[in-house]
Amino acid sequence: MHQGLLVILLLLSGAVAAVAVTRRLHLPAILAYLAIGIALGPYGAGILAENHDVQNLAEFGVVFLMFSIGLEFSLPRLKAMRSLVFGFGGAQLFLTAGATALATWFGYGQGWRAGVAVGLAVAMSSTAIVARMLSERFELHSRSGRQTMGVLLFQDLAVVPCLILFPALADPAGRLVYALGVGAVQAALVLTVLIVAGQWATKRVFDTVSRHRSEELFVLTTLWIVVGLAFATHAAGLPLALGAFVGGMLISETIYRHQVEADIRPFRDILLGLFFVTVGMMLDVGFVLANVDRLLLAVLLLVGGKAAVVLLVSVLARNSADTALRTAAQLAQAGEFGLVLIELAFNLKLIAADVFQVTLAAMLISMFLAPFLIERAARLGGEMAKGDWAHKAKAIHDVAVGAFGLDHHVVICGFGRTGRRIGEFLAAEGIPFLALDVDPQQVRHASPVGGRVAFGSGDRVEVLKAAGLMRARAVVIAYPDAHSAERIARLVRSLHLAIPVIVRASDEVQVGRLKEAGATEVIPEVLEGSLMIAAETLVQLGVPVEQAMARVRSVRAERYASLREYYRDSLKPRK
Repeated sequence: MHQGLLVILLLLSGAVAAVAVTRRLHLPAILAYLAIGIALGPYGAGILAENHDVQNLAEFGVVFLMFSIGLEFSLPRLKAMRSLVFGFGGAQLFLTAGATALATWFGYGQGWRAGVAVGLAVAMSSTAIVARMLSERFELHSRSGRQTMGVLLFQDLAVVPCLILFPALADPAGRLVYALGVGAVQAALVLTVLIVAGQWATKRVFDTVSRHRSEELFVLTTLWIVVGLAFATHAAGLPLALGAFVGGMLISETIYRHQVEADIRPFRDILLGLFFVTVGMMLDVGFVLANVDRLLLAVLLLVGGKAAVVLLVSVLARNSADTALRTAAQLAQAGEFGLVLIELAFNLKLIAADVFQVTLAAMLISMFLAPFLIERAARLGGEMAKGDWAHKAKAIHDVAVGAFGLDHHVVICGFGRTGRRIGEFLAAEGIPFLALDVDPQQVRHASPVGGRVAFGSGDRVEVLKAAGLMRARAVVIAYPDAHSAERIARLVRSLHLAIPVIVRASDEVQVGRLKEAGATEVIPEVLEGSLMIAAETLVQLGVPVEQAMARVRSVRAERYASLREYYRDSLKPRK
């Protein structure tokens, strides 16, 4: 009892310290859990000995992960992204898996079954690492970001047939076709029953539970559905995670999806963290160190091979060199589902211990390298885009045509909803403007009254000059991306010291950095939104409108330097 408590205390202590370090370094928490398992496992310090209870509990981390993937599953979304998901995603998965299988089979002398298992495991990339980095860098909706997310979605869906395929590959009688047929029939029957009956039952269960207005009952019901469906598929001879995926799919079609996702996140993250600890525990550090040459070759083949495949598919999809490079770097690592599959392959004895150790180590190293590769590729890709003569020449020509004849105008970087509203205000005052945007849909729209729109990015010196920066009255940066806004502000200030630069920001955290970059004023949307919500709340509570707006003007008087005198004058009592 006390010994078990000590192990849990050590595990929690290591988790707290490691996760804190990764957060400080802006790295995914998954790397912290893997490091804990490696350091404290039987091949490391030996503090965490193998424990079947821990292994069983950790398996539920995968169950909850598959449940989360099911929640994200959406037929309309899949239909809208079908060319990216099934075209780009399918090409990446099958080419990577096929090339890895051949290398494992012929290059390393393993059987074709082992080659298929290793190939499919290595083909998976990390949704947890990549999605988080793209979100933080505001690149989820970029061309490379959309392609990457499409590929990751296909990989997530491909895990389901892989969970059925691997046991069939391991059939001791060697009846692969028979085992696959039985598995497919089993899966089809069980999934049909669960989906048909589940669609009717799930909504009614949650409708009934929600009437009680009990958060505890709601969470318990969610856990009951996850575990119940996992048990149902396991009893039918199918993987636990398959039932959880179906449960997520069923709930994703109801109005309770977002609440369920929020409720299960703590369970998923903790149990998934425990799963990654157990994966780290399986790595034999001594064996890896004794086979450094094999490991380095495996890492090179994994990262370089995946990047080469994605680069090839990207080029065939007619992407620019910049986009192709970014997409390749974003998908050039192994993923959490790859770890699930390689462990499953080892437990099913599809692969030998030495192959498992080298592959596992290579996958973990690739995941550690991923953030640095993505960052480096983004910088290199930006330099490539700047040096792309055709891209530069066309963009500059279009911008110069748009700016022709404009003088004392305003340059608006970003012409989404915020940029359009700014343009409307400028047009109402008779002030001409030129808007720059990299979204073709925004550029294709009819030119706004009083202004013009051109395709171009404000973080290019040539584009800003073509937009008439040196004869402009002001620059407005309306991008939601703080990194891009900062780059543009620095560039504008380096070209024109005196021009006013007004920058949109999502919250107050970004204000200091943007002002250091050269912004004359930064308008945080959170502040403005909160001021109007506060004023409306006061009015609804019976406070006079003028008094509520006076509160708003008081805050603005302290916040905005250029408007300070106006707001202070408006606060003075009228005679």
